[in-house]
Amino acid sequence: MNRDTRRTRVLLALLLLTSISLITIDYRGGENSPLDGVRSLAAAVFGPVEQVASAIASPVGDAVDKVAGLGSGTDEAARLDRENKSLRRDLRTSELARNRAAELDGLLRLAGAGRYKVVPAQVIAIGPAQTFSWTVTIDAGTRDGVRPDMTVVNGDGLVGRVKTAGPTTATVLLAVDPESSVGVRLEGSMEVGFTTGQGATSDSDLDLRLLDGQSSVARGDRLVSFGSQGDRPYVPGVPIGEVVSVRGTPGSQTRTARVRPYVDFTSLDLVGVVVEAPRTDPRDAVLPPRPTSTPQPTVTVTVTPPPSGG
Repeated sequence: MNRDTRRTRVLLALLLLTSISLITIDYRGGENSPLDGVRSLAAAVFGPVEQVASAIASPVGDAVDKVAGLGSGTDEAARLDRENKSLRRDLRTSELARNRAAELDGLLRLAGAGRYKVVPAQVIAIGPAQTFSWTVTIDAGTRDGVRPDMTVVNGDGLVGRVKTAGPTTATVLLAVDPESSVGVRLEGSMEVGFTTGQGATSDSDLDLRLLDGQSSVARGDRLVSFGSQGDRPYVPGVPIGEVVSVRGTPGSQTRTARVRPYVDFTSLDLVGVVVEAPRTDPRDAVLPPRPTSTPQPTVTVTVTPPPSGG
């Protein structure tokens, strides 16, 4: 065994010496190295083998890369999905902000026209569970100066009155509640009456009864609140709605009609509680301007007959 070990060591030494010699000769020879032929022969023999090995290894490497990229592709899809949801959420938030800004602008215009001092509030609930009244809950209460029997409006007109008030919230009885009665006045006249609600539905009209059975009322007439004694529960001059039909009752001392309210009670959001009434009755100043119809131009065409030939 020792003899074999010595022979192996001698053989390894000879191979190492030969390799060093060949490297030295090839380096000193440069481009005219005597080993160029040997290198060319080795390239001719082992080149096809390398190409075959590369052809086999390339698809395998591509497959490995694709498998390795599956995780990153899934992560990218998840990231894009999160960004998409975030953009949709931002869009909804922007639309809500624009709607509320428009509602606040309308509320401030109405308050300015009527000289009402209002506390803005947001509707946070619809109807208490223990009653069947048409009510909403708002996020303003006694800490904000809200008290029972105060008028509640929005940018379109009368919403109702405060029924109860807590420190931070209040319950509002809507004008469309069947138990709600509002004193009203016809635009441009002294004819007065009162409206009662029919419930907040998609066509939640109000019943109008004028105190004078001989008074004149027609479709398209507009109403404002007449006002209560001491401005509680209703301040004067708040837009109510427009008459859509008139009913005659033979022998009755009152005239009746149906009124379409300006306020959409099915989509209440931003409202204002009138905490201070105007010093003088604004009368019809808060009513929205009537739409004006654009006259259609009339074109007259004159046709001159041709002269008769002789």
